Parts: sequence; structure tokens; C-alpha cells
Amino acid sequence: MIEEIDNITILYACESGSRAWGFESADSDYDVRFIYLRRTLQYLTVERGREVIEKPLENGIDLSGWDLIKALELFRKSNPPLLEWLQSPIVYRSTSSLIGRLHALLSQYYSPKACMYHYLHMAKGNFREYLRGEEVWTKKYFYVLRPVLACLWIEKGLGVVPTEFHKLVEAIVADRELKDEIDALLAAKKAGLELRKGPRNEIISSFIEQQILRLNSAGQRSAVTSDPLSLNRLFVDILTEANGNTIQPNTSANRP
Repeated sequence: MIEEIDNITILYACESGSRAWGFESADSDYDVRFIYLRRTLQYLTVERGREVIEKPLENGIDLSGWDLIKALELFRKSNPPLLEWLQSPIVYRSTSSLIGRLHALLSQYYSPKACMYHYLHMAKGNFREYLRGEEVWTKKYFYVLRPVLACLWIEKGLGVVPTEFHKLVEAIVADRELKDEIDALLAAKKAGLELRKGPRNEIISSFIEQQILRLNSAGQRSAVTSDPLSLNRLFVDILTEANGNTIQPNTSANRP
């Protein structure tokens, strides 16, 4: 049990990968992400404690978590992966008021510019790595399509990008031919068919290339951070809610 081994409390755990996005196959790993809280005494030290817990892949489960302080810092910067965690359709645990209160603060901290930069950078990187040339990594279309559609979602002013791929397709893709090609590719992947290297899909590739070129010409802007006051209050409230008003002994102090 991670909580016992690492002497933490898991506040929230969810699915974050292809299973949350909705284009998993039967043999896809479980990408479990969580937000955790350490004992109060560990926050009352000069030395800053660890902020990330990562476990080796075991039995198809990939586990990784962020300390609450790190999560709040990233929320302040409108970090897209964290925002996707908060909207995951597959939640394994939610043991405090944290997630509801973060959702209530989204309008204050959500930055379309920061998210646009993230998704466009992801789309360009995956396109350059996997989808150049006449023969491409077919399954990687999803890892370019999703961020491209996320950019278009942001451009349309639709708010925080949803985690589920089908919501992006339904809201953004109006062209029937393009949607049919995406649906066929999605069905093949979910059926467990081998989608390794193969001929490029001209319809999907043309759409991706045109959108990346157009979005890139608009320029890229850096993230803007917001006043942390509300998040400072939230941290203290969750610390008290989860750990109480007493300072627990640091039983993991001598652990490596």
C-alpha cells in the first residue's frame, strides 16, 4: 500500500492515459495519477520535501503522483496535464473537498494561452517524430490529433479542454469525411489491431498539417501565473481537513 510505505495520504487518484482519453486497446496500461499529502510536520521544515512519487510499471499499472503543493503550483500555472486529471472520467479515489474546490477556482486560474502553448508544442513534437514521410506510425495519429483538436477547442473559447477524445471530435470536427476517417482509426485501435508503421492517411495528415501551420503562425505565448492567495488558503484547509490540527510524528524520516 503506497500510503503506508510512503507515509502519505492520497487525496485523489484517477486514470490519465489512453483509457481516460477513450482510445485504449485491451492491452493498454493503466496510467494512474494521484495527488497526495504528507504529514504536517514534513511541511514545517527548512528543507523542502519530495514532490513526486513514481513506481515502476507492474502488472500493467503505471503509478505516479504529485505532492499537493506541487499540484497547486501547477494549477496556478494552468498546467494542462493536471487539468486533465481533474476532469478524468475514471476516478479511483477522492477523499477530501480538494477536487470540488479546485473546480470552483478554475475560472480564476485557467489560462487559455498557457494551455494553447502546451498543446501546440505537443502536437508539433509528435508530428515531427512520428508522422513525417510516406510511412508513418499509425497509432500516433491520436497523439497528434488530440492536441490539435485541443488547440481548436481553446481557439473557439469553449473553456477547459475535456479529457475525453470523443468530446473534442464531436465539438470540433465538422467535416464528415475527416470524422469518418478518425472514427475508423479509433475503432481499429480499440479492437486491438496492430497500428504500427503504415501508409499515411492523406485526409487526417492534411488536416493536421494545415492546422499546425495555421496555429503556429499565430505565435506562441508563455504561461501567466495568477495570485496564489486562494491556493494558499486551500492548502491550509486541506492540510487541516486531512491531517487534523495535530502534528504527526514523521515516521518516514529515516527512510531513503
